[in-house]
Amino acid sequence: MKLQDSLPVDHRLGQVYRYSAGGIGIFLLVFGILGFTNNVGFFSTHGDKIAAMTSNGLLSLLSVLFGLLLIAGAVRGGNFASTLNMSVGVLFILSGFVNLALLGGKHNFLAFHMQNVMFSFAVGLLLMTFGMYGRVTTHLPYDNPYWRNRHPEAARASRTLTLPQGPPPRQGLPQG
Repeated sequence: MKLQDSLPVDHRLGQVYRYSAGGIGIFLLVFGILGFTNNVGFFSTHGDKIAAMTSNGLLSLLSVLFGLLLIAGAVRGGNFASTLNMSVGVLFILSGFVNLALLGGKHNFLAFHMQNVMFSFAVGLLLMTFGMYGRVTTHLPYDNPYWRNRHPEAARASRTLTLPQGPPPRQGLPQG
């Protein structure tokens, strides 16, 4: 299945992928820019508080880069935004686990504290959920392009079905 060929350009699922990538991307971009304004060391392990989380120069740079990447995905939209949301979501969850193991240690180069770990898990789950929305479920509607791709015979049959012509039959009214 070629992901870029599955979803029509104007399909309503594209809006979910686009808005979620754009919204989270803007938040990450703002967080990263605010982190740069505090002049914290690039590899500082203690960081400075920004939006109830800690940040340093490296985390600010990564936030800006991932924010711009998600915004670019939102601009492109469609399946690209969906796949990007899922991929970046997985990276955020992995980052949460890695940084959870590094909390309080000398190798905590992103200055993570527990709030950052929880944020990483929450954003990762949000991005994955929005990226998979309408693609991964057992009850996709018949007009969903992913359902049509997974069930080509039924999709072809549904395109050849024709409805009876003329007005619908009257029911419950006396004839006469």
